[in-house]
Amino acid sequence: MKEVQINERLPFSQSIPLGLQHLFAMSGATILVPFLTGLSPATALFCSGLGTIIFLLLTRSRVPAYLGSSFAFIATLTVFVKDQQNLASAMTGVLSVGIAYILIYLILRMFGTQWIHKIIPPVVAGSVVAIIGLSLTPVAVDMASSNWAVGIFTLAVAILISIFGKGFSKIIPILLAIVAGYILAWIMGLVDTAMIKASFDTLFILPFSSFGTFNLDFVAILAFAPIALVTLIEDLGHMMILGNITRTDIIENDPGFDKVVLGNGLATGAASLFSGVPLTTYAENIGVLAITKVYSSINLWIAAIAAILLSTFNPLQALIMSIPTSVMGGVSILLFGMIGAAGLRTLIEAKVDFSQNKNLIIASIIFAFGIGLSSHGVMVATLAGIFLNLILKEEAPDDGKKADEKAA
Repeated sequence: MKEVQINERLPFSQSIPLGLQHLFAMSGATILVPFLTGLSPATALFCSGLGTIIFLLLTRSRVPAYLGSSFAFIATLTVFVKDQQNLASAMTGVLSVGIAYILIYLILRMFGTQWIHKIIPPVVAGSVVAIIGLSLTPVAVDMASSNWAVGIFTLAVAILISIFGKGFSKIIPILLAIVAGYILAWIMGLVDTAMIKASFDTLFILPFSSFGTFNLDFVAILAFAPIALVTLIEDLGHMMILGNITRTDIIENDPGFDKVVLGNGLATGAASLFSGVPLTTYAENIGVLAITKVYSSINLWIAAIAAILLSTFNPLQALIMSIPTSVMGGVSILLFGMIGAAGLRTLIEAKVDFSQNKNLIIASIIFAFGIGLSSHGVMVATLAGIFLNLILKEEAPDDGKKADEKAA
């Protein structure tokens, strides 16, 4: 299948199912976060669509990314919302995350983004990209393990269509795999049809129950704002993946990492107004881009608009929420694995020399921390990789190697 670039558009007959594929890819994780923390899934879905539109506008649709609920804030949201029943303080904390992003944007505007490539060379970037995908695979495997038969079947359908699919089917393997997995799960009695039937009693709902619920709470601000560094580093890693996949320099040139940060900050700030979850760019949707090779931003616009509409139409929302965990786990194994492979491709294409101890040490530490730490592993690994890159010196090639290079 020919690659479709960021600024290209396919006919709507193809763009709509491609957009729905992005919607299905992100919906499971986006809805899961509010389920765990005591917030509204409908609100989270609405905020993800609204936040993605804000992000696409600020990046001039040059960054084909979808913003969904951030897993980095699950513990903090649970404390304030579920345990303390203090929604107003929690939303003050979410707003502080958006403000922290905007402050970081101002710093980037002041000092530029050129320094990012200097402190994050290919050995750091490729290794971090790899662990972003690999560190998520245990989540995907755990989801699929709820019913291995359905999970493996869904994964197999996605793989087979990706390789042997013909025509348009080849670029929507995730969507087709979810549909196939859902049908099998329904046959096996794993789908909650009662929830779908009950949803028709109330066709339309308001996707948020409150607006502008804030309570100045410095404890909440101190609990939430620092976590912005975690999602910031995740965003940076995701932009590295996107740049690698689309062969564009999103971080330094077009539109620049500063615009990415501002878009995420304003999107998260908007989510706080509607009592939503902090937002971040989603690895699931980047995985879809890597598999389909269709990078057109219009598909992300369609996904965002569909998410907003879906959040108000109760039966469609219930349909998505009824997708068994094992189905989403099956496709997530492929999506997260593709992200890990994209990181390895970065290392290969950049011709990183692992005969150099510096490169070997940096990569090994990033992999060890990124996969070994269950909490904030990607952040710790990235910071460790950056620190090692700054303090370790390049080795001078020995005379034998110089002679070989001269002879070559």
